[in-house]
Amino acid sequence: MAYETRSGHPKPMRSRPARGGESSAPPPVHAAFALWITAVAAGVFETVLAVGGLIADGDTTAGETAGGLLLRMTVFSVAVLLAVQLRHGRNWARWALAVGLGGFGTLSLVIGPVQWLADGHSPLDAFRDLGVMDALFGASRVLHLSAVLVALALMFAPAANAWFKGRSGTRPRGRSGTPAKRPSGTR
Repeated sequence: MAYETRSGHPKPMRSRPARGGESSAPPPVHAAFALWITAVAAGVFETVLAVGGLIADGDTTAGETAGGLLLRMTVFSVAVLLAVQLRHGRNWARWALAVGLGGFGTLSLVIGPVQWLADGHSPLDAFRDLGVMDALFGASRVLHLSAVLVALALMFAPAANAWFKGRSGTRPRGRSGTPAKRPSGTR
């Protein structure tokens, strides 16, 4: 069963089952999935720009670069896997995205600019001597942060909440992870 919002209230509606017999996710969940993928793509783009800048300036070693890339690629991979699980209706993935990337990830995106401002710089200082790479990085960071914040809101929209609530307990699982068998004579 999928849900759509009318006048801000979740309303059950029939939908075609997706592959595997699962019902299709409501539009806010599909949009949140797309925004998480957008955030990952922006993060990859920012990483390429940052690494390129560090290498061009000679400010990094191969070990530092490899370590940073390994960490970022791991985070990006986990984010994509969680987004896929979100789209399949896994509530734990919704919460992992919200806390892990929505909380800690957002802090990691804004802490540098906040520290820079706390050091006494003016917001106008950011535009002095602005190069093409800086402008690209800044635009990507704005896109990245915007995608995360909107995805967070969509994951907890009324239609999404109703869909996740409707999915919890609909398929009890046995020890092996397969659907639990119901006693005979029950519906």
